[in-house]
This record gives sequence, structure tokens and C-alpha cells, in this order.
Amino acid sequence: MNQEPYGVILAGAADEVRRAYDTFGQQPVDWDLTGESPDPPDRRQVTIRKAAKVAGPGTFFGREHRTLTFEPTTLAGWWFNRVDQPGSLPIKVSVGNVWTTIRNVVLRSGSPHNYMRMVEHIIALRLGLGIDNLMIKADAGDPPLFDRGSIDLVEALQAAGTEPQDAPVVYVTVKEPVTMGGANGSFLTLLPARDKALHLQMDCAVDFPNAMGKQRIRFNLSRRRFCYGALARTNTTAAMMLYAQTVGKLFADIRNLGYTNKNILIAGRRRYVNEPLLMHAGKSLEAVWHRALLDLLAALALVDDGRFVGEVVSYKAGHTLDVEMVRILSRYNLLQTVKST
Repeated sequence: MNQEPYGVILAGAADEVRRAYDTFGQQPVDWDLTGESPDPPDRRQVTIRKAAKVAGPGTFFGREHRTLTFEPTTLAGWWFNRVDQPGSLPIKVSVGNVWTTIRNVVLRSGSPHNYMRMVEHIIALRLGLGIDNLMIKADAGDPPLFDRGSIDLVEALQAAGTEPQDAPVVYVTVKEPVTMGGANGSFLTLLPARDKALHLQMDCAVDFPNAMGKQRIRFNLSRRRFCYGALARTNTTAAMMLYAQTVGKLFADIRNLGYTNKNILIAGRRRYVNEPLLMHAGKSLEAVWHRALLDLLAALALVDDGRFVGEVVSYKAGHTLDVEMVRILSRYNLLQTVKST
């Protein structure tokens, strides 16, 4: 089926996708930033100029100190090197190395011990900051967690500076509009770059049955806008936080979590438990900024062939739908190179 605005439906029932689009269309846009100009397209690939370190409590082992070291590389793409796993090869940031997306995106290569958990808040910076090639040394498969979303990572890479490389930047887009429908009326649509424009435009909406409620933003991706939205924290419900602090302590994967009232956004049914960030017109848009820039953009960073450009429309989607879309694009050769005029 090929019909606007969602094009070819790659997964999900056509009737359900139509209904989801109707519901999405009725949700107002809280902040339309499409009038902002995107960054001029980069012509040469870059890595960082010098090494930089970031450290913090572990995401899944909060009592442990975790460190990431960003280093320049001549290898193509982004890589994780587990220095605590001698003999293991670096893990390339690629949809082909995704192990699971059940709670977060986990990459693995070779041995089951050679993995990196919750990589989405790290690899989103590949497209957000326009850094093509990077080696990330990690002292564990458990990344550090910060009180300011991914801002600590942004600041570390900005301080490291960038170094142009010989290879040209490759821009890719979908050959035609494609959509995947998911559970609970969710969908993800990718549209080709218009007039061979080498930038990414995003229209992202969430709808939670709690204080976060309905949020929708539209914007052109730029380094400036990414640095603004990278402050957004992971969110959870007050009920889930209470569970983690009580019954959840019986289970090792829960009681060791590094989550606090500072490093995640906690939403009750009618109000936030802690102070929400990224306010606009009296309303917090923290949840939708996190969804757009630190979850969805991370999935697009798993595209092997280059920097993804075009238009993205996301409604109530999550990691599983995002990554499955990228996997299908790769499996069925649905991407093409964009050559600017």
C-alpha cells in the first residue's frame, strides 16, 4: 500500500495505522520550531581532536563508579571498547549489533559478556552533534548516569573539539515514505529528504496517562537544538519509583538501580513528584524532548550507511519500534544516498 501521509506500511494493520494517524493529527503542537534553520550540511567526516572523560554512578549499579573515555579514531563509525573485557573486539554502533530493546537498547558483539547497556543516551550524540567517528572506552557494560540528562556527555565532546577527516560525509534517506505501526496506537513514519535537503526534521508526540500527558514538538535538528533538549531525563511513574524503593529491592536488577529524584523525571497521576524541566508556555516538554532527541535519534544513529536525513514522524513509539524500523530499512535495502544539488 502506498498512500500519503504514511506511505508503505511495513508493519501493523492498515486500519490501525489510519486510526492512529487520525488521533495524532488531532493532538496540538506545543512548540513548532520548524522556522529555525538547520545547520549547514557538513562535507567532511569528523572525529574528536583529543580524548575526554566522563564519570558518574552506574545506571544499573548505583554504588559503583563508571567512566567513559571518548577518543579520536580512524575507524568508520562509533565503537564501544570494553576495557574490562580483555581479548574482546570493540562493539560497533550498528543495528546489526543490537541485542535487545526490552527496557533499553543493548549492544553486543561476540561473547555475551561483551555488551553495553542503555546506549541510547550516548549514541544519540552521533547525529545530534554531527560526530561521525568515535571510540568510546568503557570500564563496564553499565554506563554512568547523570543528573542533567546527556549534557555531561555533550560538554565533554564539545570540550574535546572536532578534527576533520578525509572521507566525505554520506547522507542517506528512505527511498519512499514508510510507516511501522505498533502497540497501543503507536507509529513511526520516515519520509524522504525533500528537494535533496541534507537535514532532519522531526515531529514527535507522546501521550501518557499521568502528569506528563500529551506533548508534541516539531523542529529541525541542529546542534543548538540538540544541546537544549539533551537536558531531558529518563522518565518513570511515581508507582514504578515506589515499587523500586520497596518490593523491588527484593530483586537484584531493581535494588541496584542508580535512579534518584534528581536524575530521572517522576510523574504522578496528576502532578510531578519532582521538578520537571524544559518548560515552554507554562508546560514541561521534558518527556517529549527526551523521546525525540535521546531515544528516537539514537535509533537513527544505528543506521550504518551514513547520517540519516529526511522527515520523521513519531507518535507514542518506543525503542522496540524504532530499532525494528532501522533493522527493516537495512534488511530490505530501503535507504538511498542523497546527493545535494
